[in-house]
Formats: sequence, C-alpha cells, structure tokens
Amino acid sequence: MDAPPVKLSELLRHPDDLDKLPALKLEFTRKKTAVDSQLRGGLREQLETTQAGMNGLSDGQKTVQAIKEEMMKIDRLCSESQNMIKDFASINLVSQAHRNFGAVEAMRKNLEVFNERLNGVELMLREDEEDKENMPNLLAVHYELTQLRNIRDDAMEQIQRADDPSLLSTLEDYFSRLDDAIEWFDEHIGLIALNQINLLIADNNGLVVRLALIVEAEEKSDQRVEALQEALKDHKEMATRFQSITDGAKKVRGYKDKFLKAISLNCEQQFEEVKEEFLGNADGLSKIMKWYFNDLNAVKQGMVPLMPKKWKILKTYGDIYHQLMHDFLVGMIDDPEASSAHTLAIINWPEQYYKKMKKLGFPENDLKPQVIDNREQELVKGFRDLIIKFLDEWIDRIFSQEVRDFNDRNAEGSNLDADEYGYFRTKNLVDMWRMLREQVDAAGNSGRQDVAEGVIDAMFLRLRARQQSFQRMLEEEIAKFETSKIPTELEGMQSLQDWLVATANDQIACVDDIEEEGRFGYLTSFKQKFEPLVSPSYMERAESEYELLQGNYFDLSTWCLRNFIKLIFVVDFKSAMSSFFTAEWYQKATMKQLIATFEEYLGDYRPVLHHSLVDIFTEIFADELLSRYLMCVRNKGAKFRRADPFQEKVFNDISTAFEFFRSLPNSGETITQTWRVTEPFLDLLTAEKEAIPDVFESFKARYWDLQISWVEAVLRSRDDFERSMINAVKARAAQMEIIRGPETIMSKVK
Repeated sequence: MDAPPVKLSELLRHPDDLDKLPALKLEFTRKKTAVDSQLRGGLREQLETTQAGMNGLSDGQKTVQAIKEEMMKIDRLCSESQNMIKDFASINLVSQAHRNFGAVEAMRKNLEVFNERLNGVELMLREDEEDKENMPNLLAVHYELTQLRNIRDDAMEQIQRADDPSLLSTLEDYFSRLDDAIEWFDEHIGLIALNQINLLIADNNGLVVRLALIVEAEEKSDQRVEALQEALKDHKEMATRFQSITDGAKKVRGYKDKFLKAISLNCEQQFEEVKEEFLGNADGLSKIMKWYFNDLNAVKQGMVPLMPKKWKILKTYGDIYHQLMHDFLVGMIDDPEASSAHTLAIINWPEQYYKKMKKLGFPENDLKPQVIDNREQELVKGFRDLIIKFLDEWIDRIFSQEVRDFNDRNAEGSNLDADEYGYFRTKNLVDMWRMLREQVDAAGNSGRQDVAEGVIDAMFLRLRARQQSFQRMLEEEIAKFETSKIPTELEGMQSLQDWLVATANDQIACVDDIEEEGRFGYLTSFKQKFEPLVSPSYMERAESEYELLQGNYFDLSTWCLRNFIKLIFVVDFKSAMSSFFTAEWYQKATMKQLIATFEEYLGDYRPVLHHSLVDIFTEIFADELLSRYLMCVRNKGAKFRRADPFQEKVFNDISTAFEFFRSLPNSGETITQTWRVTEPFLDLLTAEKEAIPDVFESFKARYWDLQISWVEAVLRSRDDFERSMINAVKARAAQMEIIRGPETIMSKVK
C-alpha cells in the first residue's frame, strides 16, 4: 500500500531543506509520469471497451432489422400465395378444421391421462423424498412435470380464448394438484442447489450434473418464451399467424435465477453464522473465513467440469461470493455492535483476501466492487483518530489534575512529589508517559505503519502543546507578582518557586539519558518504543521532531529557573535594587545582602534541584544580577559625583560578587569572566570627556550588542554630563563597522 501523502510543509521545515528541491522535483516528476502512464492505459482500455460496445449495438441493430425484413417477406409470400392457389379459402378452412380437430383430440387424450401421470410424478417425488442424497427420479420427474405444465398451459390458453369464466374455474380446480407437485419438486431442486458444495465434497457429482441439466433445459425454455413474448409485443398482427410455433411453455419459470439465488442464499447463511463469531473474536477473521475460499476452491476443482461452459460457473460463484463478502464487511464497518478492533481487522483483510482470490483465479481488477469500497484510508483515519481521541482525553484529564494541584499548592504546604534522589517532581508526569506508552502499544497492535505514524505525529504535537500549556499556567501566576505594586504573600511565592523547580526537574527527567548505565529519559525511551513500528523514511522525519522536542524540554527547564530568579528580584530584591547608585547606596552593603539572600536560596534548593541544573541556576542568577546592576543607572536619584567615592563602592560590589561566585566549584570562573564587563562600565563613568568616544569604541568592539540608549543613561548619570558627550558617542558609533556574533551579557542591558 502507498504511504500516506507527505505535505510539502513537512518536507521543507528548515532552510537547509531547500537543498532537497532538485531531488524532490525528480521524485514528484517520476510519480507524475507513473500516474500519467496509468491514466493513459486506463483511458485506452475504456475507449476499447466503449468501441466494442458500440460495435455490438450496431451489429444487434442490423440483426434485428434483418429479422424484421425476413418476417415481412414471409408475410408477403403468404398473402401472395393465397391468390395463386385456386379455392385457397376453402382449402385453408378445411386445413384449419383438421388442425383444430387434431388439437382437440390431443387435448382430450392429455386431460384423460393427466391425473394418472400426475400420480406417477407424486410417487417418484415420494421416492426421492426418502432418498434425498441421490434423488434417482429427478430427471424423470422434471420431464413429466414439464409435459404436464405444457398441457395445463395449453388448456388454460384455449379456455381463456373461449371467454367462459365457469369453464376457466373448472380447469383451475382440475389442475390444482399440479401446483403442489411443482412446489414439491422445487423444494428438491432448492435443496440440491443449496447443498451443491457439500455434494461436491461428498463426491455426489451425479446429482449436481442432473441439477445442471434441469436448470439448463429451463434456461433454454425461458429464453424461447422471452423471445416469443418480445416478438408478440413488437409484431402482434404478424405473430398471431404463427401461433402454431408457440407450443410448450407459455411463461418464464426462472429456474436459472432460482439456481443463482440458492448460491447466494447459501453464502448469506454462512456469513450470518460467522458474524457472531467475528463479533466475539475480532482477531479470528482469517480463520472464520476459511469456508469462503474452500467453497470457491471446490467449485474450481469439482464443479467447473460438471456445468455448461457458457455459465462460467467459477466466475458466477466468484461474483456472487465477492459481492456478499463486500456486503458483509461494509455492514460490519457500519454495525454499532462492532468495535475498533473489528474495524482494524477489516482494514487489514483486503490485502490477504485479494491474495487468496488471485490464487483461485480471480484477479483483483476483475472483482467489483472493491471489497470495502476503498474506505481503507477513511477507516485507518477513523482508527487512528480513535486512539488520538483517547490520547486527548487522557492528556486533558492529566492536565486538569495538574491545574488543580497547582491551584491547591498552598493548601497544606507543598503538594509535590520527590524522586529517588530527593528532587522535587510533579505528580502526573509518570502517569502521562505511561499513558503514551500504552497508546503506542495500541497503535502498534494494529500492525499498520500508517496508524502508528499518525498516532506518533499526534503525540509529538500534544507533547509540545502540553509544554506550552504548562508554561502558560506558570506565566499567569508569575505575572501576578511582576505586575502587582504590593507583592503577594511570600508563602504563595515560595510554593510557586517550588513548582518552578519541580517543573524544571520534570523537563530534565524527560531528556536525562545516561547511556553508559543504560538509563534513558522518558523522551528517548518513547522514541525507542515507537521506532520498530514505523518506516525508516518516517523515522528520519521523526528524528527532527524528537530533537525539537528535546530542545524544548531544555528550554522550558531553563525558563523555569530564569523565572524563579526573576521572582527573587521582583519580590526579595525590589527595594534593594532601587537604592543602587543613589545616595543611600553609599550607606549600605546592598550587594552583600543580595548575595547572602541568594546563598540561602541556593542552600535550600540545591538538595531538591536536579544536579545538572544547579550550575545553570547560579549562572542565571549571576547574569540577572549583573544586568540589573548595570541598569540601575536608570534608578531615580542615581548620580555619580566626582566628589563621592563611587569607584571604591563599585569595586566593593564587584569584589563581593566575585568572592561568592569564585567559591562555586564549576561555574565560578565563567561567571567572573562575564562580570568583567563592569570594567568598561567604570571607564564610561570615570573617563575624561574627550576620551569617552574611545572608551565607547573599545566597549562596543568587545560587546557588539551594547545599546546606545544604555550608554546615554550611563553618561547622564555623571555629574559632569554634557550633551556633546552623547553626540560624540553617536558619531563614533556611525563610523564603526560592527561584526555581529553570539549574544553577550549586554544584550540584556536595556
């Protein structure tokens, strides 16, 4: 089966994918050429079939016209011959009288022996009833009943011409026993027709052959009757002159149709029997359908030589059985009692079905309609959507519980869990990944790559959406602290910070792979589970989804830590930060207080924060402290006066920070190097006016993302500020050629 179509947007996700355009163009050109070839072939076959049909219609019209012309010639010859023969009217009258006398004499004899012959038929039927496995009198009974039927039909036709209702009623009563015998005979024929397959298996070929002889004779009789009825309808005046050739059956008896109906009825009964079994065991479709292929094989091996070639009995059986297979499967698809497991079994059935039918001599193209109406993609989508529906219900239920847990986080202290290492964790992450594995199993049990791939695609989307939903939930709560002029109670902030730590730990748990120990995070374990279920081409695409999601977990983890630090500055450090570079700054050891407060936070959260995040947590704090410290030049009342010891105070702040950061085991050196940006900051504050453009140029060369607006704020904080300083800086900035690179700390300083 063809893989589901891949959208162009999925193939061209990244700029590098543009390199694939030539290959994609060749691939699509190849596919288009193949489709065009198929269309041309189909069109050619359709034109040939249409032309053959038109030729057949033309030949038929010519034949009908030729028959009409011949009958007109015969009629003309008859009319002309009457004038050629002397005394023709008298001769014709005597001839008719003679024929009528002969017909009446034959009718009288037939009526005299009718009941006696009917008794013989009933005796033979009774013998066949006692020996249903052989029915030795079947052909004899059919012959006698055919003769008796013809006698009755001739008599009834004659009496209807007499236009005497009383005589008609008398004859109907006389012939009433014949209908009972016919019904009895038809029961025997029906029984044989219903059990043809069993008769073949029991090697009772004789009875099958006799049935075929009877049905074939009746088929010829029906064709003759239909031809005469057609002639009477189109040429009533002419046909009445040839009533002598209408001896025999006067009505179509339809034994061929009954024969075909019996085949269909037998197959329908077997489908009804297997329906309940299939509803009880969706996995057993192949087993319970063995009879179907056994029947067709029996027809192919045993019945074909016994039936008239023109019947094409194998094709006849194949067409009837195939239509009923189609009706059964489509009915089961729409049956309210059928489950998704039954739908899945039906989806997987056509490939096996057509393979077996081909072995029996039925090419797929000859079997119409398609066995499930080409609803495979629709059913695959339905089954896939069902799994995704359960997936969405689970994720919604889990997230709803997480929202309740988050809203109730202050009820009785922290309502978080801890893992085996003592790290804070939310309660529902394990359940979510277990649910995902179960749904992967459900998709895998389908045995279809398209189902598994569709479900995995949905899971990637849901996992990303879950990250976004979780982040929004935290953002909304954080915003309350950031926008409120009066900080919310500190108890609420601590529980929020606990949740930020737990969420950061959760993200790391998803991607925490320790290959040397054979331990993998949830995301990698998830990938390992679905990889055997999908195609290699899909896996290439899934790899990029995996990497994107992996990056998102890292990003959300650091986002949580960054907002944790932001809360510290918004609540704990808000008043302290506003005092930097003001007159109050000289009187207090503000930097020391901030470092001491963070050290307490670090001591409290180090045991419950994933070990890989501790250094990141510290680096985020250091960067946030540095950027906010530099932006304090915008504080109300911030002013650097030459007479004040501001240089010593800045040195003291930086030394306090360095002392703490250098005490850290892993990231101290990196942080202190970042803090060296305070050196050009001091240069801007202390340089002579004439040297300021040079200081700026040196600063900008090292930190390409240094912002002019902040430089202007620094210069305005000098007590000797003049407008010419800013103009000189802007002029120098216009002359510089800036080489962009990775972001520096100055990108955060506004």
